[in-house]
Amino acid sequence: MMGSLAVLAVLATLPTTPPATHQATLAADASYRTLSSAVHPDWMRSLPDSVSLSALSIPGTHDTMSIHGGALTRTQEDFGDSGATLARQLDAGIRMIDIRARVNGGNTLTIHHGAVYQNANFSDVLNVLRDFLAAHPGETVVMRLKQECTGEIGSCTDVSGQKAFPDIFDSYASSLFWQPSVTRGAAAATPTLGAVRGKVVLAVLHGAFGGPIEHYGLAQFEQWRNGSSTYVQDEYAVPNVGAIATKRDQVRRHLDATSAGDPAKIYVNFGSGAGIFAQPQQVAGGAWGVRGVDPFLLIYLNEGHGLVRTGTVLLDFPGGGLIDKIISYN
Repeated sequence: MMGSLAVLAVLATLPTTPPATHQATLAADASYRTLSSAVHPDWMRSLPDSVSLSALSIPGTHDTMSIHGGALTRTQEDFGDSGATLARQLDAGIRMIDIRARVNGGNTLTIHHGAVYQNANFSDVLNVLRDFLAAHPGETVVMRLKQECTGEIGSCTDVSGQKAFPDIFDSYASSLFWQPSVTRGAAAATPTLGAVRGKVVLAVLHGAFGGPIEHYGLAQFEQWRNGSSTYVQDEYAVPNVGAIATKRDQVRRHLDATSAGDPAKIYVNFGSGAGIFAQPQQVAGGAWGVRGVDPFLLIYLNEGHGLVRTGTVLLDFPGGGLIDKIISYN
C-alpha cells in the first residue's frame, strides 16, 4: 500500500490469511502475475541519448520489494529474498522502483512494508542495481525512496539512537547514483537518457509522513506528498472491491493527462491501491466480476485512444504483456 496510515493500522490487526470469500481474484494472464514472461533487459539501449526521461514510457512497481506478510501486505510476485525479486523485475523491463526503508542498528536501512520486514536490506537493493547496470550499461533505473516507519500502529518503528534518515542515505549514495539527484541541497533538472545511462536516478526522497526531504531528487517532484499532485496520481484508498472501478478511472484520467501534458515533465501513475475490503491483489487483478487495474490498463493501451506516452506506471503484480505494452510506446 502507499502509506495510508489508517489503512495500515487496521490491516495490521487482521489475519494475514484472508477468509476464502476474499480469495476470488483473477487468474494470472498477460496483464497480471506473469512478470517473468517479459524479458527486456536492454530496452533503453536503442533509444537516443538526447531523449528526456520525461518522454519515456516506463513500467514500474509499487512497493517493489513487498513479497512477505500475507495477502494484505504483498504487492509483487515472489522471486526470492535479498534482492532476487528486484533482479527479476529489472530483467523483465521494470525501470522505476519504489523502495521503503526502516532505520536499523548500525545506521543501516532495511526494507519494510509497514511492520513487515521483507527479508532484504537497502544494501541488497544497491547490489542488485549495481550488478544489473554493470551488465546493461545502456539502461537507467529511477528510484523513489521512502522512510517507511512512522511508529504508529500497523507501521514499524525506527531503531533509536541512529542518525537521521537522510544522513544514513548519504552514506549509501555512492557513484551508482546520478550525482545531481543525490546532491542534498539542490534539486536536479530532469535529465536526458544519455546523461544517466548506467546510473540510478533518485526521483524523490520521502520522509515517514510523505513529504519530500530537503532537495534530493528531481526538482519537479518537490511537491510530491502522500496522494496525488499535478504529476503524480497516487489515490491509494480503495475501500472495497466495488471501488476498484473508481481507481481504474483515476488511472485512466492520469494516463490521458500524461499523454496530453507537459512533455518536459515525468508523470507518475500508481495503478496500486488497497483497503480493508480490497487487497492489493484484488485491486490489481480484479475480483468478484470487477475488472482489476492491470487488465483494464492492458485493454486501454491496446485500444490506443491517441496516447503518445504512458509516463511511468507503478503497478502491483504486473503481467508480462502489460510490461511489453508499456515499453512498446517508446
